[in-house]
Amino acid sequence: MTTYTEARAVRLGLRANLAQFSLLVLVNALVGGMLGQERTVLPLLADDVFHLSAHTAALTYILAFGSTKAVTNFVAGTLSDRYGRKPVLVAGWLVALPVPAMLAWGPSWGWIVAANVLLGVNQGLTWSTTVIMKIDLAGPERRGLAMGLNEAAGYGAVAATAMATGAIAEHAGLRPEPFLLGAAYLVLALGLSVFAVRETREHARAEAALHPVRAVAEGELTTGQVARRTSFADRALSAASQAGMVNNLNDALAWGIFPLLFAAHGLSVAQIGVLAALYPAVWGAGQLVTGWWSDHIGRKHLITAGMLLQAAAIALVAEGTTFPAWAAAQALLGLGTALVYPALLAVIGDVAHPAWRARAVGVYRLWRDGGFAVGALLAGVLADAYGLTTAIWTVAALTAASGLTVAVRMYETRPTPP
Repeated sequence: MTTYTEARAVRLGLRANLAQFSLLVLVNALVGGMLGQERTVLPLLADDVFHLSAHTAALTYILAFGSTKAVTNFVAGTLSDRYGRKPVLVAGWLVALPVPAMLAWGPSWGWIVAANVLLGVNQGLTWSTTVIMKIDLAGPERRGLAMGLNEAAGYGAVAATAMATGAIAEHAGLRPEPFLLGAAYLVLALGLSVFAVRETREHARAEAALHPVRAVAEGELTTGQVARRTSFADRALSAASQAGMVNNLNDALAWGIFPLLFAAHGLSVAQIGVLAALYPAVWGAGQLVTGWWSDHIGRKHLITAGMLLQAAAIALVAEGTTFPAWAAAQALLGLGTALVYPALLAVIGDVAHPAWRARAVGVYRLWRDGGFAVGALLAGVLADAYGLTTAIWTVAALTAASGLTVAVRMYETRPTPP
């Protein structure tokens, strides 16, 4: 166990760990890029190449991705506490090695679904670990800013890659060229993770040692106790978990249903690529401000406002019929998500003790990324039974209800200055 004296020798904070923190921001951008390679192309691939007419069938890849990523998030937190952060990060990149080739040349839809299972494992291990490592390095004072930078890098790369693959597909076809970009990301990320990233677990131990009275009792929590506290018992943690799940339910809708709606109204692949990129672009860039903002004014009100703004944006997508209307809706959806995303992660870091924080992040991300699976099933079934617009309106209503739940249940968690 790290002693109090040793803890003082390990420096916490963004400035003290700027080089490693910046490297992890780059690695997380590459994590986001792996996801972004699918955002524009895969819904169109399901329809044009594999001729999947049912929306539920077309969304099987999101269900496979989301359920796998959700479970892997939970495992990643436990493994990071047990074996260290870096081995989990490297393992995540090794798992992803076949993914670009499977997407580019897979002969049947089953290959695409299998690739998304592997991609879910990759995202669960790598994104969870970069989050945990940045929380380790940042310390308590700039946790919101750290999460804003992390998520901005990831979702900025999702946006840039979605737009790039849309442009490539417009000129070269849906396969294989768009997925070669993901292969380049993968090689670079694996090299950086193996040769440049350093272990950060000692930073978490150092922070825990600075709270020696609580550390003994808090360190004895079992994984089951952490899961119950994060999911149900603690009002802030549980409110964050449900909001995270609904937020990614929205993302599943934007990923799988929105491109089909846009295509049904006659938009080109390039236009769909722009819309697919606009939402995560605003989301990513906005987090550079909103994470920092949550450090100054608190988490709860930003999360509440963000969920309600997302609900309004989704309703605007349902009502829209033109590119400008949808572009405005996508920008509003990105802004609402930017208000929510880093603040939710900061809530977990605020409340969870360093001794069980990695596991709490894993449980939160289990709920949050379970939203992909729930969203794929809900949106797909409703779209098949009642049409695309009904599916979109239903998700808008659920998102508004989630925001009101945060307003009622969550308490403010931002640490007060001494």
